Amino acid sequence: MAVRIRLKRVGGRSRPTFRVVVTDLRNPRDGRFLEALGSYEPLYPGQPNFSLDLERAKYWLSVGARPSDTVASLIRRAEKGEGRPKGAAIVESRRPAAVPAAAEAAVAGAAPDAAAPVED
Repeated sequence: MAVRIRLKRVGGRSRPTFRVVVTDLRNPRDGRFLEALGSYEPLYPGQPNFSLDLERAKYWLSVGARPSDTVASLIRRAEKGEGRPKGAAIVESRRPAAVPAAAEAAVAGAAPDAAAPVED
């Protein structure tokens, strides 16, 4: 069985997010996989935008798995110490937090604080 380490797309339309997976060469890109090794988010280039279980990746390479070009570059970057710990979230939020209209109205029309000094 020919085994590859490659990317599996899991992001939505115009929001690419990938998982680094170990799979049989004959499986489709987004199909069944043997093991998930990490993730890659290409829309965040200024910060560590991938996580990878380097120990498991080295194991799969030692038993004959061949990485795709992109995964090979991610492995090289992980060996240099780049990347983020597995499971750590991207710091930057994807969308600005929406403030409910009721909360905004409550803040705008709030009564003055009773503890504040009143000027005469």
